Amino acid sequence: MASTPIADLSYRNYDGELTSTNNRWWVIAKSTMRMAMKKKAIWIYAILSGFYYVAMIIVLFVVDQMTQNVVPGQKSPVSGFLNSIQWKDQFVTGFSYGQIWFLAISLVIGAGAIANDNRANALLVYLSKPCDKRDYLFGKWLGVFLPLFVVSATPSLVFYFYGAMSYREMGFLSSDPWLILKLPLMLAIGSAFHASIVIGISSMFNQGRMAGAVYSGFYFITNFFTQLMTIAWLAAQGGPRHRGEGAPEAVKNLIGKLYYSSVDGLNIGMSKGIIGTKGSAAFGIRSPIEMVPAPSLMFSLGTIAIISSLMMFIAWRRIRPVEIVG
Repeated sequence: MASTPIADLSYRNYDGELTSTNNRWWVIAKSTMRMAMKKKAIWIYAILSGFYYVAMIIVLFVVDQMTQNVVPGQKSPVSGFLNSIQWKDQFVTGFSYGQIWFLAISLVIGAGAIANDNRANALLVYLSKPCDKRDYLFGKWLGVFLPLFVVSATPSLVFYFYGAMSYREMGFLSSDPWLILKLPLMLAIGSAFHASIVIGISSMFNQGRMAGAVYSGFYFITNFFTQLMTIAWLAAQGGPRHRGEGAPEAVKNLIGKLYYSSVDGLNIGMSKGIIGTKGSAAFGIRSPIEMVPAPSLMFSLGTIAIISSLMMFIAWRRIRPVEIVG
């Protein structure tokens, strides 16, 4: 073949392996996760997200030691602690404590997932390949969802198997035989919710920092509102110790729904509905303040589905290979 000054950059002379184009989305997802895993912050946030479970294991270990060191014939002052723990509530509490770190992880991975591609005009490159908007959007979403799911599932499942092996006689397994199936469902929905919101917001901007700031602002503003609802809930109950007549049931139900009207609130309400609990205080400690009852599972799932669908629709409309200026 005669040499030419212009290199042939087409695929005509390629004679390597040809693979199916059905998994184009997986290539994008792997690229998103690979870049995220290089960031040290991800690993730090992942460790911090499991803090509650680590603390709970330490508390249980200390209680075990105190129980074993009691002189025979004497009753341990903490003998009733293990039997009084609502085991399935600990997973809701652990999920709740991890929300702020799940937010941080979703920002690190997803805030720039589409925004940085917008800034670099990379969508023109992506969509000029044998890759369409569905592959691109699902790949980016999955690249955020999978790390979030793994990070949230690892400490909770470790704690589950620790409790199943160590506290069977304390009612760990009998409290809910289906808990091992409910946990992955709860964690998957929570991870999908974060991934959908951050991907939708990322598609609106050309800078990952701006997208991250908007999602953070939305998260904390709604969370601050739900904290105000705590005061309203105590007032509706007739005071912190539930004295007095309190507000009508319709008002209490409304406040209860508003209390869960934030990103972490919807996730916590969803987790209570799936696990099947009203919730209890951390570390199995009894509290004189009644927990705010979660709205129905259908309400939580429906709201999460609507918000997630809206954010993904926004991302779908924003994904364009080139801007045309008339």
